[in-house]
Order: sequence, then C-alpha cells, then structure tokens
Amino acid sequence: MSQTNRDALRAFLAPETTVWQYTHGVPDITTVSPDGYSLDNFYLSRPGADELQLDLFGDYKSNVALYPAFHEYFRTYSPPFLAAWGKNDPFFLPASAEAFKRDIPGSVVRFFDTGHFALETHANEIAAAIRDFLAP
Repeated sequence: MSQTNRDALRAFLAPETTVWQYTHGVPDITTVSPDGYSLDNFYLSRPGADELQLDLFGDYKSNVALYPAFHEYFRTYSPPFLAAWGKNDPFFLPASAEAFKRDIPGSVVRFFDTGHFALETHANEIAAAIRDFLAP
C-alpha cells in the first residue's frame, strides 16, 4: 500500500474512531461497555501497532480476491448458514448479509438494531438466534 494510502487510513486508528466503530448505529450508546473499545485503543497505542494495522488494511484485497472461491464453495456444498448482522453496520452493509441467500438456499439472515459490533449490545439475542438455528 502506498504511503499516501497509509496516511489516509491512519485516521481509522484514532481513539475516537475506535469508539465510533463500537457506537455508530447503536440506538442507545449507554448499552455499549467501554471495555471493548478501551482495550482496542490500549493495544493500538503500543509502538508499531499502527503500522501492523495499516498492513492489515492493505491486505484486505487478498480476502476479496478469494470471494469467488467462497461463493463456489457455498453453491457446491450449501452448508447450514446463519448470519447475525447489525442492520446499522457502516462497514458490512445489510445487502452483504442478504447476498448469502443467493448462494446458500435456506440460509438464515438475522438483523439486529445495532452497528458493527453486534455482540456488544445484542449478545443474548444473538445467542438465542444461534440456539434456534442449531436446534434439531
């Protein structure tokens, strides 16, 4: 990744951006414990952690390059599939979750009124969805 791109993405590593990632799309941000974003910010503040995180950002393209293989696997094997998704997630949009239904007939997509870190606010509801999905 170019230095220009690294510099542009560096704002994603700011402490207030980490808090935003945890709270954006959450109807009541008082339901988000500060533990998660505080711990993330602690680890991001270590020397060199920012550069490692930027390396990961730059490597996302290798994941995207594998999408055709993922889709082929899903179409071929049609595994049982549950997506528990924050309907207000600014990174993984609801259409991304719905897309699984095209490749996996019978897939279950559950949306929760929350943002990116759905388990932070909806752990009980997601656990119930998993139990229902796995029930015989």
